[in-house]
Amino acid sequence: MRAHASLAAVATCAVSLAALLGGCGASSDNGVAAKSPEQIVAASKAAAESATSVHVSGTIVSNGAPITLDLQLTAGAGRGQLSVGGLGFEVIQTGGTVYIKGSEAFYRHIGGATAAQLLQGRWLKASTASREFASISSLTDLRQLVDASLEHRGALTKAGTTHVNGQAVVGVSDQTKGGTLYIATTGKPYPVQITKAGGAGGAVSFQGWNQPVTIIAPANALDINQLRRGH
Repeated sequence: MRAHASLAAVATCAVSLAALLGGCGASSDNGVAAKSPEQIVAASKAAAESATSVHVSGTIVSNGAPITLDLQLTAGAGRGQLSVGGLGFEVIQTGGTVYIKGSEAFYRHIGGATAAQLLQGRWLKASTASREFASISSLTDLRQLVDASLEHRGALTKAGTTHVNGQAVVGVSDQTKGGTLYIATTGKPYPVQITKAGGAGGAVSFQGWNQPVTIIAPANALDINQLRRGH
């Protein structure tokens, strides 16, 4: 199967998301807008790492291909949909295992017509440490995504206050990466959105912090290693 070549594109998603710079709140002003840019990012990271769940959605561009994500994440698990270059698949990550269920076009792309027939409607599974699925794991775990998204390498500057998705926010821009992180200025200083302009940019939103999320491993998934041995 050509799963490695196709899923390798997903590996760049975490890197691209981090390159955007990083990843809602109650009523009263939390004072974060008065802090230095570095302190704002640190406060946002601390808030995100203490959260139990979040909904992450948006589109970024990696190597010219759009990557769309719509994920419910918890600390150590996640579920939702990913699409790489127009090829979509469902994903669940829990208990050290990643599960994917692709569209017919997705399975045809990674394995040809025979694979598309064999795998139609079926889930595949592999360890989160496997080379094909390790990158997906980094996208479907709240802690890993926060660490990658809120990492910065360049000088930070404030981008002023505004509203994003109805939430009052303050922006912090990374002068090296070119991305802007918007952080809630009411309630806890959670990340609200990351944006980056240009052909390699995009926008990713973080909403529904600490909402209940149930993640259950699918039954009867096919082990991708067994499929390899059968070909």
